[in-house]
Amino acid sequence: MVRDRFERFLRHRQSLLYQYKMGDLTKNEFIEENYRTIERLKIEPFKKVDNIKKSVYNYHYYNVLAKFHYRLSKDYPAGSKQWRSYILQSNNYYYEKDKATMTILKLLDYKNIDAYFVKVRSRKLKNKLFEIVIRDPDVLMEINTLSLRYDGMESYDLVLHSKNPIILKGLRSNGVFRDEKIKSLTDSYINQIY
Repeated sequence: MVRDRFERFLRHRQSLLYQYKMGDLTKNEFIEENYRTIERLKIEPFKKVDNIKKSVYNYHYYNVLAKFHYRLSKDYPAGSKQWRSYILQSNNYYYEKDKATMTILKLLDYKNIDAYFVKVRSRKLKNKLFEIVIRDPDVLMEINTLSLRYDGMESYDLVLHSKNPIILKGLRSNGVFRDEKIKSLTDSYINQIY
């Protein structure tokens, strides 16, 4: 039962991603639809994370909640009680997302990973946001290529993002971080304001 909801969430997320890429959904609509899916399916994150698929699911779960609450904060004046509440919730979800990212990296032992800073328009994200690209065919088969980016070149990548300095340090110390700025594989999404 839980596994079925988990699979449905990832499949529906992939469908929404396709709709977003085709221009049928705005970034806000994409975020809201992902959030509604979580609510409708009554799904929760995995407590015991012992494989890549569960880690990827938790990454997307917390990413959706973080972005949704951040978007809600924009409905209130900066510094207001409501704004602070939504920002705090968003930051907590981003923290949990980063924990999922660290689990993925540890499970992979930092193999078949490429990471780098991405070119962004946002001043707040400049020199902070980095992309982690996982190109391990065994991992991609394990997660059934759900929730991946398709680049039109018959290859699939699992693409993660973070600003977490601890994750960055781990990527650098394992020799998989390139100290250069590269256009994101999801450039149109990360550079669209919401």
